Amino acid sequence: MPKVSERERIAALEAKLKQLKVVQQRKDARARTVESRRTRREELRRKILVGAIVLAKVEAGEIEEKTLKQWLDPAITMPEDRALFQLDDQA
Repeated sequence: MPKVSERERIAALEAKLKQLKVVQQRKDARARTVESRRTRREELRRKILVGAIVLAKVEAGEIEEKTLKQWLDPAITMPEDRALFQLDDQA
C-alpha cells in the first residue's frame, strides 16, 4: 500500500471539511426555513383568532359595527377588501 503524503492527507481532510460545511449550511438553512414557517403560521393564527373575537363581539353587540368600520376604514385599501367589509370606496 503506497504511503500517503502529508500534503495529500491535508488535501483530503480539507475536502472533507468543505463537504461537512456544506452539509451544516444546508441543515442551518432548513432550520431557518422551519422556524420561519412556524412563525408565519403562529402569526396567521393570532390574526384569525383576534378577528374572530372582534367579529363575535360585534355580533353580540359588545362593539358597535360603526366602531369596527372606523378601525378598518384607514387600514383597508384594496377595493375588493373594502367591498368585503362594506366600506365606501376610497377616492
